[in-house]
Amino acid sequence: MATRSSWIQYAADCDFSIYNIPFGVYADADTRHHACSAIGDQVIDLYELCHHGYFGILNLDSSLFKHEFLNEFIALGKEVTNPVRNRIIELFSAGNTELQNNPVHCKTILKKQADVRMLLPVHIGDYTDFYSSIDHATNVGTMFRDPANALLPNWKHLPVGYHGRASSICVSGHSFHRPKGQQKPPDAELPVFGPCKLLDFELETAFVIGKKTEMGESVSTAKADDHIFGMLLFNDWSARDIQTWEYVPLGPFLAKNFASTVSPWIVTLEALEPFRTKGYVQEPKVLPYLQYTGDKNLDIKLEMFIQPEKAEPTKICTSNYKYMYWTMEQQLAHHTVNGCNLNVGDLMGSGTISGPQPHEYGSMLELTWKGTKPMKMSDGSERKFINDNDTVIIKGWCEKDGVRVGFGECSAKALPAL
Repeated sequence: MATRSSWIQYAADCDFSIYNIPFGVYADADTRHHACSAIGDQVIDLYELCHHGYFGILNLDSSLFKHEFLNEFIALGKEVTNPVRNRIIELFSAGNTELQNNPVHCKTILKKQADVRMLLPVHIGDYTDFYSSIDHATNVGTMFRDPANALLPNWKHLPVGYHGRASSICVSGHSFHRPKGQQKPPDAELPVFGPCKLLDFELETAFVIGKKTEMGESVSTAKADDHIFGMLLFNDWSARDIQTWEYVPLGPFLAKNFASTVSPWIVTLEALEPFRTKGYVQEPKVLPYLQYTGDKNLDIKLEMFIQPEKAEPTKICTSNYKYMYWTMEQQLAHHTVNGCNLNVGDLMGSGTISGPQPHEYGSMLELTWKGTKPMKMSDGSERKFINDNDTVIIKGWCEKDGVRVGFGECSAKALPAL
């Protein structure tokens, strides 16, 4: 990886280095919604950058960067979005004075991240969630069935998934009310109705579709990366007691569709490419349409925190995306093998990411082992699951040879049930 530096100063542990240059949408007192990127603690206004002629050679209309979402920009394809990102890297690289020596332009193009509000970056038409971490699936299967049959017969043959609810996916910083629904206590003959008692998070990432397909068309593992624009952090909130009662025979419904949280910055696949790593040896051997070549997993370090109201956050787990058994490329190939069509902005959740060690488990269900091992918080309180007014925070980044590419934060607060 070529060594780069920027004339924008930032700390070594900053997520938004010159190697990153993610995409998002922001608003502030003067701006309703502009596409943006980030470097250091600064937001780069892409509308203003284009308006002042810095994308001149790319022949882009500045109005492209005034849309509410990034969908139209992403739909232009990587033959456009990659040169835009490369041009931003060029402009902000040390030694480039085109923008650096123009303080008038800098004033409208650069804004402090702390002074703006980040918006949902894409219009999500459809959302699919997978179940692709072998450690998570084994833990859950062990809890609810038995260790000898923890994985169902199909699990190592295909990436299990389900279609989720796009309308309740919100951008980091939001709050939501604890869901209500039917639950069947273990000692009860009939179900009861009320607020969820076992509210949980799911430590996930998600990827954004950047290239549409037509009905009947399938995407191979070899071509999958052409259709993946980038990745975000993702928390697919879960109501475990509602889920346990409702999920047979058709799977997740009310236990999953009340709220999901995404981080605001889409980190491009190109920025993540240097952090590729080997995936699992898949045994038994998968069918030909799921086979792939090369290193297709990613070394993304992940941390999860719980912050009680009026208290400091407590780190409760560390995990890594490299523990995924099924890759994004396999997920996409399986998703489309039946001819299901993709649209730009569609979101695909990884499923809960758990590692092999207890501190690497990606849900409270696993960390507290169904509530039998409570966790201590910074204020002295304990958690078996998520309490009212808790804020849950995900952080994620890649780091190698002194180069860091991060996602920022993905956070949301659980309010009492209405």
